[in-house]
Amino acid sequence: TLKVQTESIGLRNIEKEKKKKRSEKKRPSPLQSILLLFPISFLASLLFRNRFSSSPIPLPLQMGYIGHHGVATLHKYKYSGVDNSLVAKYILQPFWTRSVTLFPLWMPPNMITLTGFTFLLISALLGYIYSPRLDTAPPRWVHLAHGLLLFLYQTFDAVDGKQARRTNSSSPLGELFDHGCDALACAFEALAFGSSIMCGRYTFFFWVIAAVPFYLATWEHFFTNTLILPVINGPTEGLMLIYVCHFFTFLTGAEWWAQDFRKSIPFLSWIPFVPEIPVYGVVMIFMTLFAVIPTIASNIGNVQKVVASKKGNMLSALAMLLPFNALLAGVGIWAYLSPSDIMKNYPHLLVVGTGFAFGFLVGRMILAHLCDEPKGLKTGMCMSLVFLPFAIANALTAKLNEGLPLVDEPLVLLLYCAYTVGLYLHFATSVIHEIKNALGIYCFRITRKEA
Repeated sequence: TLKVQTESIGLRNIEKEKKKKRSEKKRPSPLQSILLLFPISFLASLLFRNRFSSSPIPLPLQMGYIGHHGVATLHKYKYSGVDNSLVAKYILQPFWTRSVTLFPLWMPPNMITLTGFTFLLISALLGYIYSPRLDTAPPRWVHLAHGLLLFLYQTFDAVDGKQARRTNSSSPLGELFDHGCDALACAFEALAFGSSIMCGRYTFFFWVIAAVPFYLATWEHFFTNTLILPVINGPTEGLMLIYVCHFFTFLTGAEWWAQDFRKSIPFLSWIPFVPEIPVYGVVMIFMTLFAVIPTIASNIGNVQKVVASKKGNMLSALAMLLPFNALLAGVGIWAYLSPSDIMKNYPHLLVVGTGFAFGFLVGRMILAHLCDEPKGLKTGMCMSLVFLPFAIANALTAKLNEGLPLVDEPLVLLLYCAYTVGLYLHFATSVIHEIKNALGIYCFRITRKEA
């Protein structure tokens, strides 16, 4: 009896200790509070500093994005672009030229751009509803919808520029708005594509495959002053290939992409000494080898020619790539240390949060080009990286503390998304406001402002 009583007392003490630990774990420590509140307060200071400040501090010191030189340059800026795609020239351009006549003359080009971007938001939302972790097969009709929505996005993205020329409303604001939406589109289409091919955690890497050429093309445009699209390029052949994949998945089912490539493609079943690789893995390898790497080499080569012709410093030019590399490295380290495996369990939050950080980097570089700012590293671009050290420190704490982070990682991921989305929206709304005031135009109206 004494032994039983002793054991019951011991069990009660163990239960009390467990309850005590659980209550202590629920109660945030001062360090947790700082970790949670600092990014939020930092973002709030960005969002409201200009809105309610009555200080006579000059605009550039109050988070204004365009200085006096930039305003003067905006009035003289003219877009220059070359599309060498044969598919675009002989097939899609005639189709787009006819399509633009379907839009009324009163419809502003930026509204067409925004409508096209909305199609990708719907596509990504469908993927989330039917495949939250992007590792289960959605209904077949979802793949058909993905393909149609991407085709509409490509059409609207091509038609907006034609509408601007048709209505004589071309402006630097239109270029920034168009390319800004395109930068975000990389993330949302990666999520839609991830749901079609059931690639789960590897969806993030498909976003990287889209983001790297986009960033390098923007960087090249900054130095050459001409956006050069090669014979085979992402906006034309790349998007066509993706929506063809969506339509193909509508016929075969998403499982075709997730099984070993020798099973999906029987005439390759003879290949020996190759480990089991899903079809989407083979696609990822081929896209990297034959699309991403050649594009990077071409971009760097073109920039090097321009820098050499002007006797500039190539290291200064390459320094502009550092924020993007830091973003990829920071998110990669966080995902590697993550106690909850954010890349597998929360792919939508990770891709969306990083996609908006990427959009901020691209937007800052495009604005620097429009305003003819000096070439070199833009420290303001690093604001999109502010949250990552806290996320990495939180994940590292879990490694050192038996898997228990300071703050629940899903909450940290939500805060990361809130921070990057808020930062991007602050940038976008502020710059739109500054450009339309500088040029005397509207964002979603064609008529000019009265002097």
